[in-house]
Amino acid sequence: MEGHVIKRVVIAGGGTAGWCAAAALSRLLGPLLDITLVESDDIGIVGVGEATIPTVRTFHHLLGIDERDFLRATNGTFKLGIAFENWARPGDRYIHAFGTVGKSSWMAPFHHIWLQARSDGYGGELSDYCLELQAAEAGKFQTSEKSGLNYAYHFDAGLYGQFLRGLSEKHGVKRVEGKISQVEQEPESGFIAALHLESGEVIEGDLFIDCTGFRGLLIEQTLKTGYEDWTHWLPMNRAVAVQTQSLGPLNPYTRAIAHDAGWRWRIPLQNRVGNGLVYSSAYLSDDAAHEQLMGALDAPTLVEPRQIKFVTGRRRKTWNKNCVTLGLSSGFIEPLESTSIHLFQIGVTRLIQMFPFNGISPSLIDHFNTLSAQELEMVRDFVILHYKANQRGESGFWRDRQTMSVPDSLMHRIEVFAAEGIAWQAGGELFRLDSWLQVMMGQRIEPRGWHRLGQLMKRPQAEGVFRDMKASIDRAVAGMMSHEQFVRQYCAMQETA
Repeated sequence: MEGHVIKRVVIAGGGTAGWCAAAALSRLLGPLLDITLVESDDIGIVGVGEATIPTVRTFHHLLGIDERDFLRATNGTFKLGIAFENWARPGDRYIHAFGTVGKSSWMAPFHHIWLQARSDGYGGELSDYCLELQAAEAGKFQTSEKSGLNYAYHFDAGLYGQFLRGLSEKHGVKRVEGKISQVEQEPESGFIAALHLESGEVIEGDLFIDCTGFRGLLIEQTLKTGYEDWTHWLPMNRAVAVQTQSLGPLNPYTRAIAHDAGWRWRIPLQNRVGNGLVYSSAYLSDDAAHEQLMGALDAPTLVEPRQIKFVTGRRRKTWNKNCVTLGLSSGFIEPLESTSIHLFQIGVTRLIQMFPFNGISPSLIDHFNTLSAQELEMVRDFVILHYKANQRGESGFWRDRQTMSVPDSLMHRIEVFAAEGIAWQAGGELFRLDSWLQVMMGQRIEPRGWHRLGQLMKRPQAEGVFRDMKASIDRAVAGMMSHEQFVRQYCAMQETA
């Protein structure tokens, strides 16, 4: 299709991924494209992902989304990070916060100075020097145009899809209701030519976006793209999810609580709490997982629990012929670091930047696939780190995670940090130095060495710097509202008729 003008874009599947793609393409490239989204009301969406990372705010800014409107429409709350409980050892707790830790110099990041101070008997806790972390611990939140808080959201994924649908249709996206019965391909090239619906309607297109979930109707069932299985590193292949009433405090963070064969989540929304248990069926039966989740709940359920099966890994090509896959059809990294929504939002953003207006060329496809694979592999490594660096010995699941081989790219990071305290954010990587630092330290990877910059400062002066930095953060947190109070004032959910 080189030289073939690409104008008709067909999105197969709705849900969060499909409507994210529709909203972004129509808002940013709308006058140049003819966009159709095909979905069936009879096909449910997974919709488990209710937690995000701060990149979602950039995506919303690009689409001109008003924060208050979005939060009201989705029963949203704010997220400053993730609290990891029982991960390194039973009883341990740390927060991977979204903020910057301390103030760094060009010569060495802040944590090297702190490591020197700790070695000399002062400096407090590393967590003292992150505003977002301290606000999360205090249950506080407040933002404004002048606020420097780095945050994300919790929201109802189903309502988010509806919200994005409204934006998409406003910008000209045509929605077609119906089930896809056949995918028509060009006989010579194998490129997708049209989607045939059970109703008899035929939807032709130039570029197709597969948002059909785990089944991958276009990218896999039709184009036979193949799948790279990462189960040997991330063996979780099941989740059971349920919603409960909201009875406790509205915490500005997600909870990830380790159990003997995986972990469970707790995500607070304005009107309810999302709960789920992620596990490996090789170590825990479905019945036991259901029982364990229900036994951990602290409030009445609102719906029946449902099970989700998945295989961690990625499609061998994100772009194959004239089909781009987004969302669960492209692969899945378990929800531990809330990356699923980010990955399809960055995927459609990359597609917009590299849109094949002049035709689809092999070189363009290869470049797109290389960038997508590299980004996903770096996210994969970050998630594997949480499992590899554990000191739990009470179950086979955790012992096997300790002894498993991991990608060389991750092993290199662990070894460099353990030896010299050096962490970094690679080019094109999602997670920053501060994220790697907080998780490595939280998982009890203690550096044996560090940069000696801290020795250049006299102790009284250094102690004053640490004291002033902590006091500044403490004052800022003290001046904030409670998270719940701020939400009620800023973006209380819409009243239902």
